[in-house]
Amino acid sequence: MKAVLVNENKDLVWSDVPTPIIKDDEVLVKIHAAALNRADLLQRQGKYPSPAGCPEWMGLEIAGVVTEIGKDVTKWKTGDRVCALLGGGGYAEYAAVKYDMLMPVPKGLSMTEAASLPEAYATSYLNLFIEGHLTAGQTAFIPAGASGLASAAIPMAKAFGARVVTSVRTDELAEKIKPLGADVIINSSKESVEEILKNEEERGTPVSVSMDCLSGETLGKSLPYMAKGGYWIVISTLAGTETNVQLRPLLTKGLHLVGSMLRNRTPEFKAYILSQLVEKVWCKFESGELKPSIYRTLPITEAQEAHAILERGENIGKVVLRVCDENE
Repeated sequence: MKAVLVNENKDLVWSDVPTPIIKDDEVLVKIHAAALNRADLLQRQGKYPSPAGCPEWMGLEIAGVVTEIGKDVTKWKTGDRVCALLGGGGYAEYAAVKYDMLMPVPKGLSMTEAASLPEAYATSYLNLFIEGHLTAGQTAFIPAGASGLASAAIPMAKAFGARVVTSVRTDELAEKIKPLGADVIINSSKESVEEILKNEEERGTPVSVSMDCLSGETLGKSLPYMAKGGYWIVISTLAGTETNVQLRPLLTKGLHLVGSMLRNRTPEFKAYILSQLVEKVWCKFESGELKPSIYRTLPITEAQEAHAILERGENIGKVVLRVCDENE
């Protein structure tokens, strides 16, 4: 089979590799589509290697068809349309996937759409609902509203009855992300995030949960305006690794400052998150209440251009690589 490898110049090359041999608790998936994540860019740079036992090539989320079943697998059968969360190895024609890392493709969705779901929605569900304990009527702050992750997190939080505040860097981006449904969009190039969050507190809608991929200086300035018992979940540090935290509001409001990564969770816990998606979120796709947000689809042989889209920060929603057509 073929997969996308990184050569000595850090270029992405569609190359011959061995076809995976499945274990007794795995299935072989013929990949139709694979979605991009910022972690892929780091892995290409050598800063975010695949976990032990995973292929060396990139790819954390896929959709495709089951073509082979391990002898201990009873839940799935050949021909099933599935999407999957991977430790790596999605930029390829086939992947060996443990049975509990698979989810059915939601009814009515294409393979391209389904490939955009596992990583983004698992990350969002973990941090908003498991770590952040978000409930209907609360306010969530989800910065970087133009990111692929926010394109999942914002509409999902809204679908579960939350009020959502987000931030972007330009008026143009603010206009582009309006369809995601955020209640407040902050232009952080000319508005103070902490002042807007202070206003939210004063109007009776303080932030109860923040899923923060930016962090940096703004985190410490914003934390005092959270709701009592609120959860600020740090999932990345794109805006900086240091901040100044005022301890008094942390103490008096009983706030929670939490670091969270999906990648370092146990396989069992990841399987639990995926089961929760199927049970509680997939029905919202099938009803049309939630819709995948796809920015652009490119052939797998153009993976380097797909990476460039993320590097330029031009995408609103997910970028997906097409490996084969739906009917193949």
